[in-house]
Parts: sequence; C-alpha cells; structure tokens
Amino acid sequence: MGFSILEMMLATVILLVGLVAVAQLVPASILLNYRNRTDSSALVFAQRELDQMLSQPLNLPGSPPQFTDAEGKVCSLGDPTRPNQLVGTAVVVLNNQPLIDFTSSVSGYNFVYADPTDPSGTTYDVRWAVITTGNGTSASVFSKRFILGIRQQGGNGYFQPITLDTMVER
Repeated sequence: MGFSILEMMLATVILLVGLVAVAQLVPASILLNYRNRTDSSALVFAQRELDQMLSQPLNLPGSPPQFTDAEGKVCSLGDPTRPNQLVGTAVVVLNNQPLIDFTSSVSGYNFVYADPTDPSGTTYDVRWAVITTGNGTSASVFSKRFILGIRQQGGNGYFQPITLDTMVER
C-alpha cells in the first residue's frame, strides 16, 4: 500500500532534474532582461532626440542650421543649399531600409550619450543624416527627412543598432 524506496528515489531524481532545469533559466532571463532594458533605453532616447529635431523650424537660420538639444549637444540639421542630397553620417540601404553607417562620422552629426539613469554607465553612439527638400536657399525649405541611428558602446554582448527614419513637412 505504500511507496517503495525505489519509487521514492525515482520521484526525487525527476524532481531534481526539473529544479536544475528551472534554475538554469534564471541567469538567462536576467541577461535577456538587461538586454531588453538597454534596447528600450536606446529607443526611448533616439525617439526623444528625433522629436527635438522635428520640432525645429524648417527654415532654421545658420549655415549649417543647428540647434542645442536638451542634453546640451549642438546638432546640425542639414544643408539647405544642397537640396535632395544626404548630408551628415553615411547611410547604407539594406533590404530597402536605410541604416546609419557607424563606420563613418561627420562632425555636427554625431555625439556620445551617457544614460544618467543607468548605474552601469551605459553610453550610446548617436548619429544622423538629413535630406533637405527645397530650391537651394535657406528661406525655401519644403521638408526634411531625418535618419537617426543609435547603438550601445561597450557593455556585455552585441546589441543591434536602432535606426529611425522620418520626414517632416510644413
């Protein structure tokens, strides 16, 4: 009517195998959680930076037109004298998607951002390019297309760069 010692040992082995399998998932889930946090932080910062660029007037004065963002970084916003040309960081096209080329940089179109909320001190490489549509003068800009890329510098593991592509017309 009771359990034999052999049955109890077999049940114990099966239980231990299950516990060991679950215990191995904890470090993997911690790593995935860290990577997701880093990706989310990069995306939020990229969206915030792009929103600041989009909120600037199309006919911003200066040569090249530039503004100072909320982080205190001076950001160039294209060249109205070069209509329909990419200005800034080089862009590669992969599967009909424009992606920022992180092997090149152009002064005024990149900076390094250190996340102040990250205790590990994660830094991000931010780069962008602008295509201005107009007739070649700063007073007649019709639209701007912004391609902004961000990637983590350093850290553990490889993180895919994030690229945002949008256009503004007024």
